[in-house]
Amino acid sequence: MQLCLLLCLVLLSPQVVSRHHLRNRVAKKKVRELPVVTPAPPGHRDFIFELFRALVAAGPDQNIFFSPLSIAMTLGMISLGARSNTKAQILEGLCFDFQCNPEELLHKTFHQLLQELNGPKEDLQLSLGNALFVNPTVDIQDTFLSAMRTLYLADSFPTDFKDPEAAKKQINDYVAKQTKGRIVDLVKKLDSDGFMVLVNYIFFKAKWQTNFDPKSTKEQDFHVTSERVVPVPMMKREDQYLYLVDRNLFCNVVGVPYQGNATAFFILPNEGKMGQLEAGLNKETLRKWIKMLTKSTLQLYLPKFSIEGSYQLDKVLPKLGITDIFTSDADLTGLSNKPNIQVSEMVHKAVIEVDESGTKAAAATDVSIMFRCHSSFKKSKWTTGWKWPITGLYHPVDEVSFMGLAGSGRMEAWRLSTEDTGNYL
Repeated sequence: MQLCLLLCLVLLSPQVVSRHHLRNRVAKKKVRELPVVTPAPPGHRDFIFELFRALVAAGPDQNIFFSPLSIAMTLGMISLGARSNTKAQILEGLCFDFQCNPEELLHKTFHQLLQELNGPKEDLQLSLGNALFVNPTVDIQDTFLSAMRTLYLADSFPTDFKDPEAAKKQINDYVAKQTKGRIVDLVKKLDSDGFMVLVNYIFFKAKWQTNFDPKSTKEQDFHVTSERVVPVPMMKREDQYLYLVDRNLFCNVVGVPYQGNATAFFILPNEGKMGQLEAGLNKETLRKWIKMLTKSTLQLYLPKFSIEGSYQLDKVLPKLGITDIFTSDADLTGLSNKPNIQVSEMVHKAVIEVDESGTKAAAATDVSIMFRCHSSFKKSKWTTGWKWPITGLYHPVDEVSFMGLAGSGRMEAWRLSTEDTGNYL
């Protein structure tokens, strides 16, 4: 049976973890089945999952992997320099209700994430930060620079863009150091007429709460597409996992915990039901899953895999209504007093590696900004380098981090032991 495998990486709050522990202590050995309900009508917009659906539509036969937070925070920082309809499109694309909430709430949320995620952690490695590399002879708006320092905690470094190779080395060395060598050569090319590079990095590494035994890993077939089957090393471990069956979205959900309070969710739709699952995914669905998941003893089969995704976001984000920044209608006068600036390119790359010990993930987003007419400085390049999973556009916890769509899986991806129970929606 050929089934697509969907991956979400989520950072759970201690309160959610405690709630699961309490529910698991009092759960009865009986399947609790909720009635099938009619899905809510469309209308609840959600940046993370709308972006996911747009990326799937742009590459229907490809593996998908991306970092919603990397892209969302990049757009948040661009919005600091945007004005008028350009700013409104970015905020609306992020599904931020700026008519009912002050824009400062968005930036303060990212600020809170930066503070919380860089706090001390015993069981996983996580670091997050921003930096500006600026040509000191270019006039950048003081309000923009101040907001980058205070809200996004960005360091600033003078950079000689007239020597592109030296500037590229300066930036890449900084990113490699901050990400412990996981992201190297992030900036491939710099123009001598550039004037700014913004770097946003995150590094994450976590071990499974219980490792898979490498001796149990065996080569088995994995369905990349309905026609293409490749052999992959398949990990296996029997243990208690968070588990439920969602009959409304025709899928099984397994939560595999890391050491610390992060969890990877693997979602396996029933055969032929990937479309219904994609259409029904949103933050409310994820929160419902987190609330209803209970521990069950499973024999879990999980492929060792690595996925890399690369996306031309200036072709994808217009589907979410973010169009002006890529055209001559862009208003980025909050970044510079030059009125003729627009984003020429926005590229996102992400990679994840899953093995017996745990997970390492990385992502990077490049935004190139150019002047539309002749000037002594024609381009500004913003580079956002990310490592690992985390999101929470409006909430710092209980949110999707990285998302991936990994070809096809198999019904045997997990099996429920006969003596245990599952939770049903």
